[in-house]
Amino acid sequence: MNIELLSNIVDYGVLGLLAFMSFLTLFFWIERLLFYRNINVKNYNRLEELEIDITNNISIISSFGANAPYIGLLGTVLGIIITFYTIGQTADMNVKHIMTSLALSLKATAMGLVVAIPAIFFYNHLNRKIEVLINKWIIYNKEN
Repeated sequence: MNIELLSNIVDYGVLGLLAFMSFLTLFFWIERLLFYRNINVKNYNRLEELEIDITNNISIISSFGANAPYIGLLGTVLGIIITFYTIGQTADMNVKHIMTSLALSLKATAMGLVVAIPAIFFYNHLNRKIEVLINKWIIYNKEN
């Protein structure tokens, strides 16, 4: 297999997956915010019913935040392997080529962090909103 093709598959595959995860994270965060804006805790008779509705899709955001750095790291490791393989096959010890290949490999880790950091922020933000909604339900049911 052509090394350039393999490099592009790894590069676009990993970065494409991370971009997709980023899009889904943003989508689910906005979806949850819109849902929370319109929810009325008075419509729930049992706390469990409320918890099921308000925690929907939260684990996806958490999973993306936890795993995006690993996917980025995988892209970096694969990029470094391809770089060393290319050096071994061509015996090209051009420092400029080696450093450029390694720098490009590191962009996968950076992208993984760019996905993970907002995802964890969104997850924590939504968790706080969940706590508030649960406490509102408890207060409402104590009063009635």
